[in-house]
Amino acid sequence: MPLKPSQVLAKLQTKRDDFQLFDQKAVQEFQKYQKALQDATQKPNAWFTEQLSGDCGAIPLEPLNHCPEWIVRSNLVWQSREQSLTWVKEKLAGIATFAVDGSQIYPSKDLSIPVALVQIGWFENPHLPTGSYEKDIELDVMTPADLRAGNSGEPVDRRVSMRRFEMETQRLIDYMEDHAHCETCLVFLDGSLIVTFAEAFDEETRNFYTHCVLKLLQASETFRVPLVAYIDTSYARDLTVMLQTLFELPESRSVHDAQLLGRNMQWGDRTPFFLSQRSGILNRYGKQSNKIAFTYLKTHDGYPVRLEIPLWIYDAGLSDRVIDWVRGEVIVGNGYPYVIETADQVAVLKNDDRQVFYRLLQDWADQEALNLRLSRKMVSKARRR
Repeated sequence: MPLKPSQVLAKLQTKRDDFQLFDQKAVQEFQKYQKALQDATQKPNAWFTEQLSGDCGAIPLEPLNHCPEWIVRSNLVWQSREQSLTWVKEKLAGIATFAVDGSQIYPSKDLSIPVALVQIGWFENPHLPTGSYEKDIELDVMTPADLRAGNSGEPVDRRVSMRRFEMETQRLIDYMEDHAHCETCLVFLDGSLIVTFAEAFDEETRNFYTHCVLKLLQASETFRVPLVAYIDTSYARDLTVMLQTLFELPESRSVHDAQLLGRNMQWGDRTPFFLSQRSGILNRYGKQSNKIAFTYLKTHDGYPVRLEIPLWIYDAGLSDRVIDWVRGEVIVGNGYPYVIETADQVAVLKNDDRQVFYRLLQDWADQEALNLRLSRKMVSKARRR
């Protein structure tokens, strides 16, 4: 039966007080952190250095008392989109931007043999007058052995996600190696350099994700190719933890950095750069644990996005240049980096691709005399399509 709106509204009304109490508490916590941010704005960086140590959330890299509300104004205002694109053309001319994304077909219960497919796609735009670019894909078929199928409790879907992450990061590494010492390149990672999500997994999985990211960070530093991690929707709390430490505030899970910073930012504005000092997974990063810088950049009407870069980019004086390249990609993509969006379009596996894969798999299994069976449900669906 369809949902009954009257029952939903009645239930919501009976629980109104719970929602209101949560909202009031969140507002009160936010106001405390907002006041702490205003107080911190007046402090010199030496004060932060004296007060902060260990897993304190973050340490400022740039002077904060020169940036009201921790906002570095871009002062970028255009009268038309044509004007903004002219600025982009100037900033990105001859700059090669590169991104990778992935897609997958998870193992299906409708197949008698566990099998999965992982595909990554990439896009490179050298921003040359010729308008040339590169798009391509790479794929892998995962066997029962790859998936560790049959092992009690083994999460086979997670194995697919791990393989995709490995392929994506390795392709970025290969690109950086091929373009060593190219400071007119910018490599985008769609997601964070700090794999906090892996903390929810077992030891082996945590080590796997950490190893992939450490290789990526080391490659950027070794080959001197700028790398930026783009997190469009971030709930990171590095700065709120820093404020909590400095002003002995009560812990708040409802207040996050982007929410705290975004109120008075205009398009193109950023925060000063900070050095992440997050607890947890960063303790596994070894020499790289103290080498991830971040800022927040206003790119659309929502909360600012989080950008993370290897510290060497900031130390080399390249961070402002990199930020302008990101701004340019965002303008072309109407609020989201065009290079990442295009890589996603290249990589995505649609339902038709899924049917082609299953058909190829069945034909190949028949040819090789493998006992691959499809469920009646899958056969019926295939016939209907």
